[in-house]
Amino acid sequence: MLKRSMIKIALPVAASALVLSACGSDDDSGDGGKTYTIGFQAGLSGENAQLGINEANGAELAVVQWNNQPNVPFKIKLTKSDDEASETKAASAAQKLIDDSKVIAVIGPAFSGPTKASGALYAQAKLATVSPSATNPTLTDPSNGFTSLLRGVPNDFAQGSGMATYYAQKLKLKKVLIVDDKSEYGVGLSDVAKAELTKAGVQVVSESVPKGTPDYTSAATTVKNSGADGMIYAGYYQDAAPFAKKLKEQGVKIPMISGDGTNDPKFIELAGDAADNWYLTCPCTDAKVEPATKDFTTAYTAQFKEAPSTYSAESFDLTNMVIQEIKKLDEAGTKITRELMLTNLKKASYKGLTKTFSFDEKGEFAGKGIYLYEVKAGKIGYLGNIEELAKS
Repeated sequence: MLKRSMIKIALPVAASALVLSACGSDDDSGDGGKTYTIGFQAGLSGENAQLGINEANGAELAVVQWNNQPNVPFKIKLTKSDDEASETKAASAAQKLIDDSKVIAVIGPAFSGPTKASGALYAQAKLATVSPSATNPTLTDPSNGFTSLLRGVPNDFAQGSGMATYYAQKLKLKKVLIVDDKSEYGVGLSDVAKAELTKAGVQVVSESVPKGTPDYTSAATTVKNSGADGMIYAGYYQDAAPFAKKLKEQGVKIPMISGDGTNDPKFIELAGDAADNWYLTCPCTDAKVEPATKDFTTAYTAQFKEAPSTYSAESFDLTNMVIQEIKKLDEAGTKITRELMLTNLKKASYKGLTKTFSFDEKGEFAGKGIYLYEVKAGKIGYLGNIEELAKS
């Protein structure tokens, strides 16, 4: 999920180099035992915060379950850093974790923009960042130098391609209007969808409507007058919701599809019945539906008094993957450093509840799978694998 100019922070980066060799354990577990600290970075406040909260809860549940086991050889501490899903605040949020010498790996960042803004800092600190949801395809380009970034999810090449395949093959649309929100995430997703639709012989019209636009009347009018028989919105639920309301007011009834940035109950909460009939994609399955995540859903709901949502289960899995690598090193009696954790995570494989996680030489998730959802009667319904649905 989820272009701003890179912020230069010379002094904090230099300071971070001083803690690279620090051991990640301490004795503050309360019982005299060892504790290892995992960081977490996402937008936990501000616009679209629910997406970050979903992941924070998943990570926290993994830590709680580990610590609550009898006779565990060490405890895990989770330290959270809120970047407010903002590219301009991401560097300082990352620096908070980098400057904490006890943090030996990070879950996140959650959004593509903050991931891009903080990727160089984490790379210089040799601090592994395992993102459950930053999907912009360019993030793992070697030219970025984001050598500590590991993506735990298929990128938007898969998601944009899935949207295009469904529209072209299943719905047999002839002309599609793509609207992006000008964010790192939105532009990346829209570029892929446009290329794939064009390849499939579908006429494409593109528009950009910046996130935070106060009135979507003009955007809705553009869709209505476009002559398109389908629309893709590449952005987040905070803007998709008012856009959906204006589209409904103007009587637009063409198929509408958006990605994982919109795929959250908050979209329905904000859009009301205007969200009905929207398709939503995600490189994530529905934890409330899949048999493998039944116990996870029960435990999550009991812990947080709400059901898991987009990327909750993936964040849970990736946190457990990090804990697994800590456990291996701890059992071997090896001093655990950031650099060693990064090296081991790059070559690790972990069978989680949602999928098996491993990474290629660029840090890209070594797998695929995009899933389609549809909003009906105020609820997000899980339809299944989008490629399989397109062929049916």
